[in-house]
Amino acid sequence: MKQFLTLVLAFFLSHYLEAQVTGGTNVYDFLNFSASARITGLGGNLITVRDDDVNLALANPASLNPSMHQQLGFNHVFYPAGINTGYAAYGHFVKKLDMTLHGGIQYLTYGTFDATDEVGNVTGEFKASEYAIALGAGRQLYERVTVGANLKFITSRFESYNSIGLAGDLAAMFHDTASRINVTLVFRNIGTQLSKYRDGKTEPLPFEMQVGVSKRLVHLPFRFSIVYRYLDKWNISYDDPNSQEDTFIFGDAQQSSSGNSFVDNLARHFIFSGEFLFGKKDNFRVRIGYNHLQRKEMSVKNLRSLAGFSFGAGLKINRFRVEYGRSFVHLGAGLNHFSISTNIQEFSKKR
Repeated sequence: MKQFLTLVLAFFLSHYLEAQVTGGTNVYDFLNFSASARITGLGGNLITVRDDDVNLALANPASLNPSMHQQLGFNHVFYPAGINTGYAAYGHFVKKLDMTLHGGIQYLTYGTFDATDEVGNVTGEFKASEYAIALGAGRQLYERVTVGANLKFITSRFESYNSIGLAGDLAAMFHDTASRINVTLVFRNIGTQLSKYRDGKTEPLPFEMQVGVSKRLVHLPFRFSIVYRYLDKWNISYDDPNSQEDTFIFGDAQQSSSGNSFVDNLARHFIFSGEFLFGKKDNFRVRIGYNHLQRKEMSVKNLRSLAGFSFGAGLKINRFRVEYGRSFVHLGAGLNHFSISTNIQEFSKKR
């Protein structure tokens, strides 16, 4: 145990020394895409909930539990220009091992492109896509603590450039059913490229450490969640000489002499979300989320927008749970996420 803690501490310190998150420096960024419409509606990241939703295990394997047994989930996002992404998952509880397993495939297809020569003549077509096959396991370690791990085999192809990678997630969750509080720590995308797109230096994966807390209220059917991203990095902002405004979470734009202020950088680490759960079995759910990092990176100067906000809803109809999530990514566009899930056991039950 001491050796493990020493290794984790060393890993933490080595990443903490990095200056900031810089776009375009990582490979396989699609690994951080939202797995389901529910997660999209809650700000794009949810590691603090533990229920029968098997889609949650992709970001937090410690959420795996027996209620996910034989649960199936299918999720898809339609992007412009023929780009599609999604995730399909299945969960299974193994009684002999006292462990819940899950498997899934995450995909991102960029569509078909024209291949041209140096003067622009079309010479053919090519496709680009990325896939990750995920396998994970989680189990109860103590009465209120569960742990889990994911292993992901990644393939990426852009025309004639190919890469293969391997990544893993480690997670631990404290859940107190009496106070309805969950606390989670996740190490995401620990791994490396096994083969590179071209000769040269191996490119890093989008590793990050996250911590989150959620609480379900006693006298109101509502659960709020707060996720702190990039625990291993402090400065995740960037200096933009064209930006002279700081937009705070629920306030108006304010003049600022620096785009790299302490308060703004701190806010970029957080994702705030809330979910109303109606019915005895939470059959109807309404949710909203706010991601300050997304808002700051995707806002247009001097133009108001809902960038960074998201919402969604889910309804269980007979044996199926249907979900919809909407994320306002940018002033000119947003994404619509659709999910459908069911439990195989329900089809074998006598009606």
